[in-house]
Amino acid sequence: MTQPTRTATVPGGRRRAATVRRHALVGAFSLAGLMDDRGAVNIDHVADVFSMSNAQLADTAGLAREAFQKASRRDGPKAQSRVREMLEIINLVQGWAGGAAQAMAWYRAEPIPAFGGRTAEALVKSGNATAVRDYVDHLATGGYA
Repeated sequence: MTQPTRTATVPGGRRRAATVRRHALVGAFSLAGLMDDRGAVNIDHVADVFSMSNAQLADTAGLAREAFQKASRRDGPKAQSRVREMLEIINLVQGWAGGAAQAMAWYRAEPIPAFGGRTAEALVKSGNATAVRDYVDHLATGGYA
């Protein structure tokens, strides 16, 4: 299957062709595939994989919609950790959710009874990503919801 290409602007204003991997919409994604050479989350790639704008991705991760407009904020510790937490949780559930798109839908919309009906998205936004990861790990090992 041929991957679609698009033109992207890189630092300095230069344009380059970039391959956009949309396999996450039909299957699974790899966390390593969403990281750049420095080990930082590639925000543009994550937005492409989930068919979101950068503003939508920022909102989903609990950041200001403008958080990814400047490279300094995009690469900052708060933005990087919040997006990484979101991706780790989605990665954990994508196997039983049926794929990355379904895992994102679960993350954003499924109320979790153990957390008073709050969604994983709401919990990550409020700084409780570790509790969500622990909960998902508990379910994966056969624990009850």
